[in-house]
Amino acid sequence: MRVLDFDGTIYDGESLLDFYLFTARKDPRVLHYLPVALFYAVRYRLGRVTLEQLDSAMRRVGSRYLRRLTSRPGFDMDRLVSQFWDANMHKIMDWYTPQADDVVVTASFDLVAGEACRRLGINHCIGSTLDLESLTVGYLNFGPDKPLHFQRTLGQEAAIDAFYTDSAFDLPMINLARRAYLVEHGKVRRIK
Repeated sequence: MRVLDFDGTIYDGESLLDFYLFTARKDPRVLHYLPVALFYAVRYRLGRVTLEQLDSAMRRVGSRYLRRLTSRPGFDMDRLVSQFWDANMHKIMDWYTPQADDVVVTASFDLVAGEACRRLGINHCIGSTLDLESLTVGYLNFGPDKPLHFQRTLGQEAAIDAFYTDSAFDLPMINLARRAYLVEHGKVRRIK
C-alpha cells in the first residue's frame, strides 16, 4: 500500500491553516487564536518546544477555537467543511493520482482532511481527531505518533510499500516503509 502525508505532500499548503483562515472569514472572532497556534507550531518545527508542549497548547487553543466557532447560531460543521473543500480541492497537487489502497496519515484533523480524502476516493484517512460534542481535541497525530495511530488503525502487520512526505518530521513513518519519497514543490524524489 501507499501511505501519504497530506499537507505539503498531496495538498499544496497547510489545510488546517487554510481551514482556519476560511472559518475566520465567516467569523472573524476566531482570529484571536491564530497567534498562539502559530507560535507553538513554529517553535515545534524549530525544535524549541517538545511534542508534549505542542500537544498541550494545541488542545487548549483548539478547544477555545471550537467553542467560539460552534457558538454561531445555525452552525453546521459538515456544511462548513464541505464549503471549504468546494473552494480548495484545486490545491490537490498534480503529481498525485489516487490509488485504491492509498492511506493518508496526517497531523491535520480527520474531520477536515477526511472530506478531501472522501472526494479523492481514499478510504483511510488517519488524522488528528476532534470531539465536537465535548469540543475537545481527541489526539494529535504528529511525527512519532503517526506510526502508532497507523498501526492501531490498520494493524501491526500492515506493510507500507511506499511512503510520501514533505518533511523529515515523518522519519518514524519513513522507517516503517520499504520505499520513501520526498515531495518538494510538487516534485517527487525517492529518498529510501
